[in-house]
Amino acid sequence: MRQTELHLTDEERELIESYRTKGLHHAREVNRAHVLSALDRGIPEAQIMAVLGVGRMLVWRTRSAYLEGGAEYALRDAARPGKPRQYDTDVEAQISALACSTPPAGARRWTIALLEQAARAQPGIDSISRETVRRLLKKTASSRGAN
Repeated sequence: MRQTELHLTDEERELIESYRTKGLHHAREVNRAHVLSALDRGIPEAQIMAVLGVGRMLVWRTRSAYLEGGAEYALRDAARPGKPRQYDTDVEAQISALACSTPPAGARRWTIALLEQAARAQPGIDSISRETVRRLLKKTASSRGAN
């Protein structure tokens, strides 16, 4: 099988060498740098896969990413969108402040269910689940006023 030749510029070679020699990058990025360097030197894919212990798809995708957008694009992971946050930091701060306040009358301490009810009564927080309240408080490592 005939492979597409890569010809890196001097700046791209320096960038790839910095990825290969410095321990500041993720292993995936270092592997891609090794693949690009080997392809630039004309090493066959089978040998690259055997020496680096990577699959053919990594070699193909790294090569096609380089041809599409250059060395920087080929080395870095693409940004993943992820799910947007449902509640911003203001809501988290409100719930945290609520948990640190005195519990309602008739209760010795805040429970997650009581915090959920109190949070729903707050303006701007109309539908929040008990589990979401629990997760937000777990992130802040706050106490619910245990005596």
